[in-house]
Amino acid sequence: MADYLIKGATIVDGTGAPGVVGDVAVADGKIVAVGAVDETAATTLDADGLVVAPGFVDPHTHYDAQLLWDPLATPSGVHGVTSIIAGNCGFTLAPLRGEADADYTRRMMAKVEGMPLKALEEGVTWDWSSFGEYLGRLEGRIALNAGFLVGHCAIRRYVMGAEATGNAATADQVDAMVRLLDESIEAGGLGFSTTLSNTHSDGDGEPVASRFAERDEILALCAAVGRHEGTTLEAIVNGCLDRFADDEIDLLAAMSAAAQRPLNWNVLTVDSRVPDRVPRQLQASRAAAAAGGRIVALTMPVLVPMNMSFLNYCALNMLPDWGPVLGLPVPERMVALRDPETRRRLEARADSEDAGVFRRLADFANYVIGDTYSADTERYRYRVVADIAAEEGKDPFDTLLDIVLADDLRTILWPMPPDNDPASWTMRREAWDDPDVMLGGSDAGAHLDRMMGASYTTRFLGDCLRGRKLVDLERAVHMLTDAPAQLFGLRGRGRIAAGYHADLVVFDPERIGASNATLVNDLPGGTARLMSEAEGVVRVLVNGTEIVRDNRATDAVPGTVLRSGVDTDTVRTS
Repeated sequence: MADYLIKGATIVDGTGAPGVVGDVAVADGKIVAVGAVDETAATTLDADGLVVAPGFVDPHTHYDAQLLWDPLATPSGVHGVTSIIAGNCGFTLAPLRGEADADYTRRMMAKVEGMPLKALEEGVTWDWSSFGEYLGRLEGRIALNAGFLVGHCAIRRYVMGAEATGNAATADQVDAMVRLLDESIEAGGLGFSTTLSNTHSDGDGEPVASRFAERDEILALCAAVGRHEGTTLEAIVNGCLDRFADDEIDLLAAMSAAAQRPLNWNVLTVDSRVPDRVPRQLQASRAAAAAGGRIVALTMPVLVPMNMSFLNYCALNMLPDWGPVLGLPVPERMVALRDPETRRRLEARADSEDAGVFRRLADFANYVIGDTYSADTERYRYRVVADIAAEEGKDPFDTLLDIVLADDLRTILWPMPPDNDPASWTMRREAWDDPDVMLGGSDAGAHLDRMMGASYTTRFLGDCLRGRKLVDLERAVHMLTDAPAQLFGLRGRGRIAAGYHADLVVFDPERIGASNATLVNDLPGGTARLMSEAEGVVRVLVNGTEIVRDNRATDAVPGTVLRSGVDTDTVRTS
């Protein structure tokens, strides 16, 4: 007798093979039969007209903190995600040396990953030291399967203390970092992540610790990863945001070759106005292959809504010369933003080549005014700046700033994506054909009140079934399941087959999708984040147990911590 039986669904098994109508039987957390199943079960789901697929795998999240207060990793779980990879971009909550490091880490994560500081203070205990102790806090208490890379910043801070910021490491310190990384991977870490990006600063406004690492330090840590089974690499450099420099391509290729493990990076931005970007970025993959490594670019299959504000730190701060102005105390910031010369300078710099990928934010005429906070600005809510500017006979950027200033900088702004044209979507579909391009880059668990990437799985499926239909359902499911599972060597996950773990999503193909993002105040301390509800998700199972029923989470916590060499197989590059 099975524990759970899904009857009469269209089985899309994750391999890319055509879907077939049949049954899926589950017992003891594993799939035990697929096809025509003639047996009873404790629970039977009549899935006529529905699709059953493997659980989705999100390769780039920052749920390291949120899982400690939210076992389902909402909203990813309700959108069919059953396995996540966290510890990306060099940022992890362990290893940790005492309260001083905890305070530093909290403030760094609040700044660099947009996690509310109050939520980090009230929702996390910070009572561990080693990486293994951190993983132990999660084992048996999470609804999803979760694997964690070991972050370079935490490794460096643990070994060097405050000297990790602003200093190169000595040979002895590098050796100590390698030993600590070895210990962390032996405790279950999936590998190593790092950042050299100048967009990553700590709570004091200083570059994060890994940005001071020299090449020999980075390669020594990558070589250590290669000594452990079932491991991988992830890295961020400046060029990830636009185009790689030659030395960045050389470094990334050398990192993968040193570890003999795949390295993934995010995010590959596709825009028909910048046709040379994708070929340039994929030169890193070609260079890695020549060196005996492999580099995989993550790219998002949907446009992720992001809101902006002149009051709080956001992507606008990344525009060249904008940071010093937006970093001023609010009264001084408002004075600067009223100055015509400052306005013209900011507008010009936003639309300059130096802005790189952030140049997409320079089309101020096409910003939508979101929430407003005064009687004078209420009439502008949910309107496009260009229309307001035309009515008032003003320059669009001046119009936007006048509204923002009337709201004491609190206005919520929604930039309309400039890469939503047919040519850009054609380029995306072509990029997906490259074997070194994979879907991902949601940043789920980070930038909580600014962007909503976690719903990309259901939004993409809805688009494939009822929207642009750029790829068929079977390929879409493969891209969300088996492809990332194979990159990370996830053992027995990513497909529907006998013997595999029963991570399953049952959905209605006529309704699968996601609601628009809305701001809710449900984080610890009453802090805010964007949320998106799932649509058409009938069931989600993790290791054979329902964690979602009709778009709503259950209280079950059947997830496991994915540990290197135990839950992962080695994926070699040559």
